[in-house]
Amino acid sequence: MAEADSDIARPTFAPDALDEPRLLTETGAAARVAVIAERTILPMGFRLVRVRINGNNGCTVQIMAERPDGTMTVDDCEAVSKALSPVLDLDDPIGRAYHLEVSSAGIDRPLVRASDFQRWAGHEAKIDMTLIVAGRRRFRGTLLGADGVKARLRRSDAQAGEALDVELRIADMSEAHLVLTDALITESLRRAKAASKALAADLEAAEADDAPDEVPAKAPKQR
Repeated sequence: MAEADSDIARPTFAPDALDEPRLLTETGAAARVAVIAERTILPMGFRLVRVRINGNNGCTVQIMAERPDGTMTVDDCEAVSKALSPVLDLDDPIGRAYHLEVSSAGIDRPLVRASDFQRWAGHEAKIDMTLIVAGRRRFRGTLLGADGVKARLRRSDAQAGEALDVELRIADMSEAHLVLTDALITESLRRAKAASKALAADLEAAEADDAPDEVPAKAPKQR
């Protein structure tokens, strides 16, 4: 939609903002797990996205995490799981046996930080509010960005007489996530490929820095 595109606020967040707070957080046991998870994985270079506890396999603790650029590899998940398991066992925030699952945020990811709404401006999202806003609690539409406190949304579910554009306080949201579309899949794959190339370049540069300087060959002795 050309009109919507002109109003979209493009990302201005700092890609290394590890300490950016989450504005959508958990309650109860999940909140206790979140505190432990954040203090454990932050020094490792990861940000917590979300904690969910459900009854699968008796009790399952699901933890979503990511690097500041939004990436999360299988190796990253394994590293986070290995770091968290002993800490959670020691602090015992659940109080019963559980299974731990660590994953990326996924393509239709939750939106929990102001930068999430900014980063994915131009894509469709569903948002549930804890308070009634403009006569309703649920909204769906195209993200137009965020100002750090409120997210802007161009609604696709607006009824006759309702405002097309709304501003929603992120802290008043109970749930917010991207909607899986072809455009979102394409963009996610593009960003993952770009991140992979950047990581490969960084590793190559690091290896070059660590490589020993060449020692000049000694000239043969003259007899």
